Amino acid sequence: MRQTIVRNVAELPTYGYGPRSGPWWGAMGFMALEGMGFAIAIGAYLYLYAVNPNWPIGAAPPDLWPGTAETIIYLLSIIPNEMINRVAHRQDLARVRIGLIVMSLIGIALLVLRGFEFAHLNTRWDNSAYGSIVWLILGLHTTHLATDVGDTVVLAVLMFTRHAKPRRFSDVTDNVFYWNFVVLAWLPLYVLLDWVPRL
Repeated sequence: MRQTIVRNVAELPTYGYGPRSGPWWGAMGFMALEGMGFAIAIGAYLYLYAVNPNWPIGAAPPDLWPGTAETIIYLLSIIPNEMINRVAHRQDLARVRIGLIVMSLIGIALLVLRGFEFAHLNTRWDNSAYGSIVWLILGLHTTHLATDVGDTVVLAVLMFTRHAKPRRFSDVTDNVFYWNFVVLAWLPLYVLLDWVPRL
């Protein structure tokens, strides 16, 4: 006769941080998919660059100031982002709220700058293959950025409601992790979009 072992798991945590969190693995999968999308778009851009003797095709290179301003803000945003990570692990609600508001404002500022960047690409999406691939890449990253800003704003709102429970601090750390990916994804795109046309 087999003996059945029953364990009481009531004391196990219902959430975790990093790899111990289900949403963290979801974010990893999402980043893998987005990373592959960026890789394919970058490959298409470099292919078009290689087969066209004149690059950019029928347009001046993009104005540098919007992309450069974005890059500076992205790099500086790592500081408050990592501060949120630390205070979320300590479950310091007041500081998490402040940090999420700061990151929401940074994200909104970056979306406004992105609008200026689209206006200063010096090409339309339907002007040439160059225009199409530049708009595609910038559109992909804009979607990436807007998704994270939306998530940050929702988390900020939740942290001011009765839903600000210990589990939400884990969600905040997942959001921090994803933001770092948004920043890292932008850096090669900035070089590709703003500097390669000047080579």
